[in-house]
Amino acid sequence: MSTTRHLVNRRRRLATVAATTAPERTRTAEEPAPRATAQEDTPADEAAAVEETEEGGRTEETEEGGRTEETADGQPGPPRRRLPRPRVGLPAALCAATVLLGAFAAWSVTSAATLRDDPVRQNTALTDISRTSEVKGQITEAVGAVFSYTYASPEKSDRAAERYLVGAAVQQHKDMLAEVRAQAPKQKLVLTTTVTESAVELLDGDRARLLIYADQSNTRTGKGEETTYAAAMFAVDAVQRGDTWRIAAIDTFTR
Repeated sequence: MSTTRHLVNRRRRLATVAATTAPERTRTAEEPAPRATAQEDTPADEAAAVEETEEGGRTEETEEGGRTEETADGQPGPPRRRLPRPRVGLPAALCAATVLLGAFAAWSVTSAATLRDDPVRQNTALTDISRTSEVKGQITEAVGAVFSYTYASPEKSDRAAERYLVGAAVQQHKDMLAEVRAQAPKQKLVLTTTVTESAVELLDGDRARLLIYADQSNTRTGKGEETTYAAAMFAVDAVQRGDTWRIAAIDTFTR
């Protein structure tokens, strides 16, 4: 086992003290013996003082509970202190966790309610392709039927109105075709409406709103037959009754 510099120095001091005190042992008892210049280390101090390292240095325990390192030249290095570990009380941690969970639960409920109330989230016109196609097809047929009229068979238009119109649309349809009905027998009018394009703006369960583009031709079949053409754009609100979609309101954007 290698001997550290500290042990070597201590042994040298002990040898010096022994050499100086040996001749004085023959002095008389009245003459006081000189005190040793170096303090001897006790076995307990030796056991706790030294810990040899691979680099030839050592570390010593300090009074504050830290450790000091001795460099290779025998000089003590700066003490290394142990930092106290922070302690978090269990009740405080539980309280913080409870507050966070409560805040998250409140946010979740609010977000879910917002999504349910948002009309955009309820609109399935772009996601439910099958129902979107169904309502488009039936309302296209309904518009062509109720907005077409011939003087020779006015009851055909009446049957179409009974089949496809409900609610406010019934009176709206009568007001819109009132002039045509009045002039049809005299001028032998034939009104034909053809839907050229339609788009479903809203589809929410059994309710829908559609934008309609249509071409209309008005033909006078009496003397000097004449046909006029016009384009129409309007919106309809539709409701589903059983397996049939019906027109509940007509919006001509004239307000």
